[in-house]
Amino acid sequence: MASNAPAQCCTVGVKHEGTPTGKMEMVEDTETYIVRPSSPHPSVAILIIPDVIGHRFENAQLIADQFASNGYLTYMPDVFFGDPISLNRPAGFDFPSWAKNHGVERTEPLIKKFVKHLRETVGVKRLGAVGYCFGAKYVVRELAAKGVDVGYVAHPSFVDAEELKGIKGPLSIAAAETDQIFPADKRHESEAILKEVGQPYQMNLYSGVEHGFAVRGDMQKKQVKFGKEQAFYQAVQWFDAYLKE
Repeated sequence: MASNAPAQCCTVGVKHEGTPTGKMEMVEDTETYIVRPSSPHPSVAILIIPDVIGHRFENAQLIADQFASNGYLTYMPDVFFGDPISLNRPAGFDFPSWAKNHGVERTEPLIKKFVKHLRETVGVKRLGAVGYCFGAKYVVRELAAKGVDVGYVAHPSFVDAEELKGIKGPLSIAAAETDQIFPADKRHESEAILKEVGQPYQMNLYSGVEHGFAVRGDMQKKQVKFGKEQAFYQAVQWFDAYLKE
């Protein structure tokens, strides 16, 4: 595997301050957080596939707002069918059982439905995808299937080496120094794969942060705040370079 399966660290974190500005709408029978920029880039959009906390997590919504502030029409659907995991889940939570209900066979058709909706109904010509933790796997898979044009992932989980070998578009990765799911050996394995694949890639490693920092990091800590903010800038700069025509 290019990254390991999710663990307890996938649900631990801090709620950030701010008031989301997007709207909840029903798209393809799925509740979706949508943010429409005031000055959008023509025919370009970003699909966010969130971590296991889901699309209603305000931290994720604030990130979607930030993408829209940078000119990107942004969609973030409920990929967990109303069954996300709460932040800082209680001890004893049966994660393996939960994960069985949210595997590829159930999640991927929904992702593909949104890719099709954005391209055919909304008229998006260039589509980027953002994946945090759980969502990273589907960004990689859609890059392989040419469903999306450009990808960005942070602290990825569940990504198989063969999936990464199949990508057909640019991919940027934000990694945490301390991450049992995407540790040093998995980072190095991913680097070797990406070099062999030949697509444009980027992997930034942030010190003093742990798995989940790009969404759930403690903003009261200087290094974490820096890492979280820089990981977002990394994504925007990547899309500005490779998604906009």
